[in-house]
Amino acid sequence: MTTHQESVDVLAIGAHPDDVELGCGGLLAKLSSEGKRIAILDLTRGELSTRGTPNERHAESEHAAAILGLCARENAGLPDGGLSNTPEQRLAVIPFIRRFRPKVVLTLMTPDRHPDHEAAHYLGRDACFLSGLMRIDTGQEPFRPERIYYFHPYLDAAASPFGIVDISGFFPKKLASIGAHKTQFYNPDDRSAGTYISSLEFWESIEHRARFWGRRIGVSHGEALYSEGPVSLSTLPGL
Repeated sequence: MTTHQESVDVLAIGAHPDDVELGCGGLLAKLSSEGKRIAILDLTRGELSTRGTPNERHAESEHAAAILGLCARENAGLPDGGLSNTPEQRLAVIPFIRRFRPKVVLTLMTPDRHPDHEAAHYLGRDACFLSGLMRIDTGQEPFRPERIYYFHPYLDAAASPFGIVDISGFFPKKLASIGAHKTQFYNPDDRSAGTYISSLEFWESIEHRARFWGRRIGVSHGEALYSEGPVSLSTLPGL
């Protein structure tokens, strides 16, 4: 992907390559089809993954980006298994926020059993705030996104989401973008060590989950979004 795009509509931040596709790939495909400029920032290269090398995972990420119609995909190069909401790691993320200047940021929601997912939630949230401070010098203009929303890559939260996006026409693209990460997910011809996400049960659960959220709003497939506070409305939904 190109590395010099600016002023995107949405920047989606994941801890690992494939987090974003799992959590909101349908939404990104839908927005891209509407002409919105969409970028992904992967915080790590997934170098601790049981399956796949960092080079393989990079190639898979590029393939997934093309399927989703992204204008850019970047990697912050932070340590897999070592994400932490520290000043050093926030300073590594802020330059991407200032360069892309997104109207909306999407990143991981808590709670999550994966420590990197938990850390990415707070790291992304705090980096967005601090990106607006003039005295943090990255050689760029300060910038703070207007909105941050959150997604779960594969866990259903106990609390209700603030909204569910209808991705009915875009679920095939979501599934294709996830399948682009072929070292990570179900492949009956792959004889390497199995993992939780490489199982047939997990692969089937991707659609089960999308159908679960879709049923909540009367459509075939949906994706849940979360917020840490109220979401503004310009009118009453449904009118």
